[in-house]
Amino acid sequence: MKLPWRLKFGLFMAPYHPVRDNMNLTIRRDIRTIQWLDELGYDEVFIGEHHSGGWEPISSPEVFIAHVAQETESIKLGTGVLSLGYHHPYMIAERILLLDQLTRGRVMLGLGPGATAPDTPQL
Repeated sequence: MKLPWRLKFGLFMAPYHPVRDNMNLTIRRDIRTIQWLDELGYDEVFIGEHHSGGWEPISSPEVFIAHVAQETESIKLGTGVLSLGYHHPYMIAERILLLDQLTRGRVMLGLGPGATAPDTPQL
């Protein structure tokens, strides 16, 4: 029996890395992980935004997505999430519209309140 849909697979990549890790290597490792997911046929990956919960070299999911889009073929790339409390909604809309063009329609927008206690005083 053929189903009218297929199960989709995705991954949320939390932006946390051990402090002792080399920043450049952690970023390259994250990029390579997404390339593997793309090669394995995963449907989507979401990249988080946090600023104070450990060693987090990916503080801007949109910049990271713009780079990863050039390194992958078909996997959808999502913000998981952009914190509305830290960005003006109009600016988010403009950046996501540009990203949508740069990724050939592969960007997905995830939004959240951005109210984590450690981040708020810093931003």
